[in-house]
Amino acid sequence: MSQPAAASAVVPTVDGEKDRARRRAMISSYLGTTVEYYDFLLYGTAASLVFPSLFFHQLSPMAATIASFGTLAVGYLARPIGGVIFGHFGDKFGRKNILIITLVMMGGVSFLIGLLPTQETIGMAAPILLVTLRIIQGFAVGGEWAGAALMSMEHAAPKGRGFAASIVASGGPSGAVLATLVLTAFSVLPDDQFLAWGWRVPFLLSAILVIIAFFMRMRVTESPEFVAAMAAKAATEAADKAANKAAPKQKAPLLTVLRHYPRQTLEAVVGGLAPLFIQSLLATFMLTYAVSAGHSRTSALILVTVANAIHILTIPAFAALSDRVGRKPVMVSGAIAGAVLIFPIFALVGQGSWAALLLAFVLGNPIVQALMYGPMGAWMSEKFPADSRYTGVALSYQVSSTLGAGLAPLVATALLASTGGTSIVPIAILFVVLCVLSGITFLFSKETAGAELALTTEERIDLEAATLR
Repeated sequence: MSQPAAASAVVPTVDGEKDRARRRAMISSYLGTTVEYYDFLLYGTAASLVFPSLFFHQLSPMAATIASFGTLAVGYLARPIGGVIFGHFGDKFGRKNILIITLVMMGGVSFLIGLLPTQETIGMAAPILLVTLRIIQGFAVGGEWAGAALMSMEHAAPKGRGFAASIVASGGPSGAVLATLVLTAFSVLPDDQFLAWGWRVPFLLSAILVIIAFFMRMRVTESPEFVAAMAAKAATEAADKAANKAAPKQKAPLLTVLRHYPRQTLEAVVGGLAPLFIQSLLATFMLTYAVSAGHSRTSALILVTVANAIHILTIPAFAALSDRVGRKPVMVSGAIAGAVLIFPIFALVGQGSWAALLLAFVLGNPIVQALMYGPMGAWMSEKFPADSRYTGVALSYQVSSTLGAGLAPLVATALLASTGGTSIVPIAILFVVLCVLSGITFLFSKETAGAELALTTEERIDLEAATLR
């Protein structure tokens, strides 16, 4: 009689430890992504409001803005490279240590930007240093989002993968809220003081977030799916050795992804274009456009903060919905909503009313973007087996991020300039096209919510063969 009692006493302890590991994984991943987007939103907002006059003051206002957004885009170009490199080591040696490295790199660069001299002080060296730091930051970010999403999702139960991965996505608006709150507090300074030192303080404060996230990540256990994948590979190698069978040569994760998962990679890239484009558009270009439409800089920052606070909640809500009804219905609905609502969103911004501007921001991020982006972490991750998942997700997401988010403010500003600054129609049409492309991709992709996921490519091939039989 005592043995069953002892056994039943052990189970809650094991389950309790799993629950604690899941919570730590989600919280640490959430904090890391919060740091990432805090840094991104600081840079994006500064690129809109500060950098043109401090680092490109010899250019005309429009040219300076385009040049400033160009530095934003350059950071995105480094992301796929960082994604491939960090993904390689994350698939070979584990997620945890890679995520600590990317976190420290991101936070360190943000801190250094806060100390950077301006063009008036050191001449052309200032924009060169700014671009260099932005490239390093983009390189680190390339490995951050995918690793954080995987660490959270791979600790979760199958029916909760969408919600678990979305906690990482919620770090985006959380970082945005922190960034805009801090920037708003300093934006009330007189313009000369804000440009002289006020904009620097938010960058320097990012060190606090990095320290908190660092200690949380040190306590996280390695992803159980990665550990299981490595054990499966070791068992296969041992069996081959016992049978005197030559073990197959292990390919780099990138080669595995490109050879076995080209369709899944392309789907993930195209699917991410629309949600990432509007996310970046609202965070950067829309602020500049709102100010040009008559809104004050401070009121625009306050209203986008309110919308982002709502966004924190809608991302996991739509992801949890996708766990119940599937990824495809939720994400397709977001693409349709985006194509329909983008013209009203721009019209609301141009009205000059704070209520209209708030509604525009709410329609854009907490509704349109969250419908597509909430399930996206799981939707992308479920396309790849655990042994090459970090590389597959990092490559897909960062290529999509570069094309969608990285070029959004630059392309939008150029399109606006092409009309003499009088019409946003070309920008809206571009977003409609992206919504159509992403929506078709969501519609024809395989539904993976709750599906069994393979640990290795060999297991994935076996599962697909069994399905065909």
